[in-house]
Amino acid sequence: MTRVGIVAKPDAPRAQGVILQLLPWLAARGHAVVFEKETADLVPVVVGASASKAELPGQVDLLIVLGGDGTLLSMARAVGDLGVPLLGVNLGGLGFLTATTLEEMFPALEAYLGGRMAIEERMLLAARVIRNGQPLCEYAALNDVVITKSAMSRIIDLSVSVEGRYATAYRADGLIISTPTGSTAYSLSAGGPILFPTMDAIVLTPICSHTLTNRPIVVPGTDRIEVTLLADQEVMATMDGQVGVGLREGDTVEIRKAASRIRLVRFPQKDFFSVLRTKLKWGER
Repeated sequence: MTRVGIVAKPDAPRAQGVILQLLPWLAARGHAVVFEKETADLVPVVVGASASKAELPGQVDLLIVLGGDGTLLSMARAVGDLGVPLLGVNLGGLGFLTATTLEEMFPALEAYLGGRMAIEERMLLAARVIRNGQPLCEYAALNDVVITKSAMSRIIDLSVSVEGRYATAYRADGLIISTPTGSTAYSLSAGGPILFPTMDAIVLTPICSHTLTNRPIVVPGTDRIEVTLLADQEVMATMDGQVGVGLREGDTVEIRKAASRIRLVRFPQKDFFSVLRTKLKWGER
């Protein structure tokens, strides 16, 4: 490994100080640094190259993401099918994806360079909007695709098909289509199950369903899901809560497992259950 990308949440108070510690550490070990352009602005004197968020993954062998899960989600979509591993370092509070603490950052990098870190592969979703029989747009999501009403909209009506077969209709505030990685995010808050993050599965979790018997359901990751908006309402489809598109009556959101997978770097001893115990405070009274 020779080139390391650094991406930081721009408004994270500790980001600049962490970067200024990282630079000499990486330089002493012969590794060049490429900054994401906004991150480069945090450094008083730029000592490395810089690239846009979209271009950065193609120029590096490892991405260090300083911030929270939102920052990592954004970079995961940029990585796409390039396979560049991401090391998420948590500068905030609750973080399932950025599970490495600041105190663990340098030991984690040392272990990664020595081949002692685990690389965990996570599935992505590919979502595209079909309007009048034609593809309108396509996005990737590591956590979830959420179809939800606007602030003032009434309950929305959705029809769901799985592998081309009609499954159910929802009258609800919305619907979350989640990966196992995203099962501990919005889906969990809406009452969805926790899935082991390396599984190939998709969770459908209704948001405040009008029918109490509409419960979350898990389907195989190989299944294609189609969600159609049945009425003329103000509805958005959002990916990872960061990008999205307004829907019209008759629009279909087609969701399937993406061909690419995201690679996350973690300590072998820090398994998913230890993260759950820490983040969700399991076992504490």
